[in-house]
Amino acid sequence: MDLAPISRTAISDTIFVRLVEEILTGRLPAGEALPSERELALTLQVNRHAVREALKRLQQAGLIRISHGGKTRVLDWRESAGLDALTGLAVAGAIPTRQIIGDVAVMRRSIAADAARLCARHATPEQRAAITAAAAAYPVAGDLAAVSDADLTFWTAIIDGSVNIAYRLALNTLVAAYDEMGREAIYALGAAEFADRDAHIALAAAIAAADEDAAYRLADDLLTRFVTACQAGAEGED
Repeated sequence: MDLAPISRTAISDTIFVRLVEEILTGRLPAGEALPSERELALTLQVNRHAVREALKRLQQAGLIRISHGGKTRVLDWRESAGLDALTGLAVAGAIPTRQIIGDVAVMRRSIAADAARLCARHATPEQRAAITAAAAAYPVAGDLAAVSDADLTFWTAIIDGSVNIAYRLALNTLVAAYDEMGREAIYALGAAEFADRDAHIALAAAIAAADEDAAYRLADDLLTRFVTACQAGAEGED
């Protein structure tokens, strides 16, 4: 393994990112044993405590398995990692960022459309009122930051109204990934969806009326716009 030394001012975050890139690019393949903490500390010119903290984070991310008294081995990230690996994949260049954004858009459509359906069924009167208010406050036009913030507020209210904790945690992960990959560029790509105030208002009305079928259909139609934009962008790069 050929790793360049890390400056003394770096912390465990830097070590973590360096090793994530090595694993996700395949330079550290699945099944390979990592050097010992002592060897890594000497190679990277850092203290063992920083190495130990980075390795703990790698294990929590599902990228390595630490065996006390044995070798620490690299895992196959496709089998062991979670959604938190999305950002690392983009940074490492293991998978093109545009492909990751497109895959996330498809996942987002599936989750959010179903969340809208569940929200129409389960939301409390207070939650329905919050969704209606979020749609009414949606900007008619304006800068991208204002529109993206309004869209996030709107969908967060719907996810919360779906009463599905897994969907809520997935939303947190996707938002964090978008922020790391550059939310501004992503929202610009999906402008046809994010800037459509009327579509958000119509979806809110369906949820307020407890119309599950309409809520699902309207959400799916709206979210498909971003998926289509991602697919068109990918074709344009071929």
